[in-house]
Amino acid sequence: MTPPSRSVLTLALTRHGQTDWNAAGRLQGSSDVPLNDVGRGQAAESVQRFSPAEWDAVVTSPLVRARETGEILAAGLGIALGGTYDELRERHYGGAEGLTDGEAAARWPDGEFPELEPRPSVAERGLAALDRIAADLPGASAIVVAHGTLIREILRRMTDAPIPPILNAATSLVERTADGWRVLTVNDVSFAEEPVPDATDAPLPEARIP
Repeated sequence: MTPPSRSVLTLALTRHGQTDWNAAGRLQGSSDVPLNDVGRGQAAESVQRFSPAEWDAVVTSPLVRARETGEILAAGLGIALGGTYDELRERHYGGAEGLTDGEAAARWPDGEFPELEPRPSVAERGLAALDRIAADLPGASAIVVAHGTLIREILRRMTDAPIPPILNAATSLVERTADGWRVLTVNDVSFAEEPVPDATDAPLPEARIP
């Protein structure tokens, strides 16, 4: 995956690899669940998506599943492993964390889990994290390892196009210009050498936020 320009900030929003809770369909949220062997393999395979010369650093959420994914990517690409950004944590699902969707729905049919973080809050802190990264890495191209719901809420705010669920280890490419953020691709699971066509990896209608 090659950034379209080195004159603007380009970020590859990449979801962490699979965990045992992902495999079991459990809501993870802010719970600090590590990668499983499948997730480590997904992270290692996703190294092939990036051309090392085009990327400067990897930064991550502080949660262990994102940090380990970032460590694998940085080591595989031979680029710097940067810091963590607390605002990149996954949405807090409150009392539903650790439950499956079915179990949570049985307890709270209205979907209002105790202490559930509102979606607007997730988007706002996610965008704040991107602004911090932009300030820390001006003009750079960085891989940002975070979480599915957080990435999806960021993308929802950047464009009016429908955003599908974000896959484990998938990458969504965004850039920041003088006019604001622009979404380039969503849910890319292709490799740099052998791109795999995917309907969810199509350019989205241009939409910017300041």
